[in-house]
Amino acid sequence: MLNEAGLVERSRIIMEKPFGTDLASAVTLNGKLHQVFSEEQIFRIDHFLGKEPAQNILAFRFANGLFEPIWNRNFIDHVQIDVPETLGLGTRAGFYEQTGAFRDMVVTHLFQILAFMAMEPPTALEPRPISEEKNKVFRSMLAIDPINVVRGQYAGYRSETGVDPESDTETFIALKCAIDNWRWAGVPFYLRTGKRLAEGQRIISIAFREPPKSMFPVGSGVGAQGPDHLTFDLADASKMSLSFYGKRPGPGMRLDKLSLQFAMHDTGLIGDVLEAYERLILDAMRGDHTLFTTAEGIERLWEVSAELLESPPPVRFYEPGSWGPKAIHQLVAPHAWRLPFERAWRDPNKTKS
Repeated sequence: MLNEAGLVERSRIIMEKPFGTDLASAVTLNGKLHQVFSEEQIFRIDHFLGKEPAQNILAFRFANGLFEPIWNRNFIDHVQIDVPETLGLGTRAGFYEQTGAFRDMVVTHLFQILAFMAMEPPTALEPRPISEEKNKVFRSMLAIDPINVVRGQYAGYRSETGVDPESDTETFIALKCAIDNWRWAGVPFYLRTGKRLAEGQRIISIAFREPPKSMFPVGSGVGAQGPDHLTFDLADASKMSLSFYGKRPGPGMRLDKLSLQFAMHDTGLIGDVLEAYERLILDAMRGDHTLFTTAEGIERLWEVSAELLESPPPVRFYEPGSWGPKAIHQLVAPHAWRLPFERAWRDPNKTKS
């Protein structure tokens, strides 16, 4: 109808997520769009990538000589992307029943953040080179094995208005995925998100490998609080934190976990932060594809998700206000939820105190 009305030439179209519900539907949708619009006119929007902290990942990695040399399998043990939410369905039951946590959050948001974390340096900070490097990450992703996935559903979900009383839709998902290339071979990426959990956070946590041998005496405290972590808070008021061991003042050699933190609030620039959709709609008006995904990228993500969508593990129930199903430990993740800005490790077997 847009074409018949003569509104296609020199126009741009923004597509809200989810872009399809599986590979076949994404291919069909892309085909129909490309009958009318060129790929350059299509902007598949993801508000996570419009957030200042997400873009700060690119600045952090590629503008500093300190971190990019250790951004690989030789120094990084694992990566966690955790997005617990306290929100329920609201008025979105009809939509959520057709999507669930994986389609709603992982394919559209968490995989895109993963690409920023894992991509190779682009030849230029321009849309095409960045899209090329993101798509290389997606092409290198191994298919998601359902054995590495835990699906959950909060107690009471099936009694929500508009929800099937026997619904198998997941409101929680935790998975382990892998990128099979030279930089990331053998490094697990843990992605987790869910509704009606104990707290709302958006955290990326990079765990560095521990030293191969410790010279410190038993009881010194080294290793007692886990490996060093670099953490990004994806909330609009962005924060970054780097944890490391340091000596406790006094006699003897006792070590404590210390941290360096950056908070946007402390800079006086918080008023300059654009809301995510503001930034992305402005970019679409300018024709800047840097923070948008491509047809190739989204189809590849549905492709690696095919086995999980065809043979999902059963949902496990969890109580609202908890940290999700107890079965999350099956992923062998070092920590279920790491929210360092509250200086705490969140145990999925415990409810919020």
